[in-house]
Amino acid sequence: MPISSPSAHRRKRGFRKGAIAAASLGALVAGTYAIVAPAGAASTTADQPHVKRMCSQPSKPGMMACLGLVRTDIVKHQVAGANDTPQGFGPDDLRKAYNLTGDGAGQTVAIVDAQDDPNAAQDLAAYRKQYGLPDCGDGCFKKIDQNGGTNYPTADAGWAGEISLDLDMVSAIAPKANILLVEANSANMSDLGAAVNQAVKSGAKFVSNSYGGGEDASDAQADTQYFNHPGVVITASAGDSGFGVEYPAASPNVTSVGGTSLTKDSSSRGWSEKVWGTSAGGEGTGSGCSTVEAKPSWQKDTGCSKRTVADVSAVADPATGVAVYDTYQSNGWQVVGGTSASSPIIASVYALAGAPSSGSNPASFPYKNASALNNVTSGSNGSCNPSYLCNGGQGYNGPTGLGTPNGLKAFTG
Repeated sequence: MPISSPSAHRRKRGFRKGAIAAASLGALVAGTYAIVAPAGAASTTADQPHVKRMCSQPSKPGMMACLGLVRTDIVKHQVAGANDTPQGFGPDDLRKAYNLTGDGAGQTVAIVDAQDDPNAAQDLAAYRKQYGLPDCGDGCFKKIDQNGGTNYPTADAGWAGEISLDLDMVSAIAPKANILLVEANSANMSDLGAAVNQAVKSGAKFVSNSYGGGEDASDAQADTQYFNHPGVVITASAGDSGFGVEYPAASPNVTSVGGTSLTKDSSSRGWSEKVWGTSAGGEGTGSGCSTVEAKPSWQKDTGCSKRTVADVSAVADPATGVAVYDTYQSNGWQVVGGTSASSPIIASVYALAGAPSSGSNPASFPYKNASALNNVTSGSNGSCNPSYLCNGGQGYNGPTGLGTPNGLKAFTG
């Protein structure tokens, strides 16, 4: 069957503010979140939340961009009062939505990002205090550079926001896990890859990567150099620009994580999800058929002869975004989306399930237990052929993979 080339979509790195379903934003308002436009800002409409990318677009091959999207139509608050609830989904929401148990005690989840966040520890402490999570004063948080030391790279406000998002999502899902932040010297894949290797060398069994860039011929070499870690969970964000494939999400050595719109409802689950994006494309979760990477043996979809993105998914739509606390050149509480949120969520769900067996490829685990996931059957992130590569549907689909967590069974070997 013919396959739509994702290359054109992949190059459209700018986030175009297209139509987001009114139901998604309505759910955000209904679920205890109030939308308030800042003074002087453009008014927010029900189908168009205003967002900005945390990181600039890659300028050349081999460069990566973080995949966080921050809402700009919501007033930021430096401090949330004792009786206030920050806007955006918090830990209880996420754990209930995904039927999660356990706390991650004894596991180490690593976050790999570029540049430095000088306020990482204090912002993490504020997030955890707000939600009554265990304090990190006992040493649960550690920050290192890509060489394992404390010679941190230059601070950057965009990547600092990404770091806050990642650390907060690990805390939300696995509140007693140890968190290791590894800061790469730059957003070049060689530095980020060195940071991945350092995370594994430092003992992390779960490594989240909330960044991506275009595919190129060097990806196979990067797979071997940076992502070939049997027995270690490595997650990677699928992208925020709609239909199209990014690296390292396309690597067969990683669990590729797509994104959904998450809504509270009156169903027996209490929640519903659809593909984050629109049929017009240009925004939403990434997905598609790799032009570079070979298809792993455990992936059985028939419309793509190479690696298909994604494997699983979690909330990523900024219109149904998560609460994050960030003060480095930022004003505190904010609502954030992007597949930068879904990648650390899934890495932390793996941590709740326990360390993977030696020699295993944890990306294959959900394919053995697909029935233990919430299948996402509606929504679209663009136009494609075969249609499952960009549309929700029964069974496997590109934007959300096999689905979202429903407990831990799908994340065990």
